Amino acid sequence: MALSIKDKVVLITGGARGIGAGVVATLSDAGAHIMVADIGIQSSAETSWNYALAGDDEITQLRKAYPQTGTCHVDVTDPDSCVAAVQATVDQFGQLDVLINNAGIVDSGPIETFQADVWDRIFAVNSKGIFLMTQAALPHLCKAEHPCIVNTASIAGKQGYPNMAAYCGSKFAAIGITQSLAAELAPQNIRVNAICPGMVGTAMWLEHLLPSNATSDSQKEAEFAERMAQTIPLGRPQTPEDMGEAALYLITAANVSGVALSVAGGFEMQ
Repeated sequence: MALSIKDKVVLITGGARGIGAGVVATLSDAGAHIMVADIGIQSSAETSWNYALAGDDEITQLRKAYPQTGTCHVDVTDPDSCVAAVQATVDQFGQLDVLINNAGIVDSGPIETFQADVWDRIFAVNSKGIFLMTQAALPHLCKAEHPCIVNTASIAGKQGYPNMAAYCGSKFAAIGITQSLAAELAPQNIRVNAICPGMVGTAMWLEHLLPSNATSDSQKEAEFAERMAQTIPLGRPQTPEDMGEAALYLITAANVSGVALSVAGGFEMQ
């Protein structure tokens, strides 16, 4: 029998836009209480990257669409910031049942010219961030009924791609961390799983991975959809809502742990 998510408290990092926003929408509609922790909630030098991260517009839209959703700043590479985000969640909602480690960044390029500081930043967010957020959340998850952790990995964590060594490496690490934590935390009844998105039309893809001469967002999205229709067996790109459905499944599947669930329209198969 599936577990209920109604009135459960969920903390999601990187939840202000893209995949995170899709997960927020699905879980909110299912009755969960959500705390969105995002680096864009407090602008700083760390919010700059090679494509736009969440900003004031996305955060305003989120608060308008889901006024009961809490928001707080987090830098998942900073241990103190992770602890503060967890504490903000407990202060507002009284408990923590589910942690979703969704914050992530990407860069690409040939290994011979790839910058070491960019490599370090990708691993710090995509891999170390899971460690730091989990460590901060564990004291509260241990008190919850049916607690779980869901990490956003990638199909790029299951297969390497040219010019993507840093990103693929960080996502392979995310899957390894997921499996290790699933084994380690099982005696405490904490389930740990990962979602492996395929091609989702977020800023990561539209502004970086598939460069285009298009001058508008609608043109970029149309080009992306056309490319994906030719690439993905099911004939369409994945959506943030698809990832929300996957997250809801993993949160409510009482006997599923250690899984890296591909949501890729058949593009990645095992």
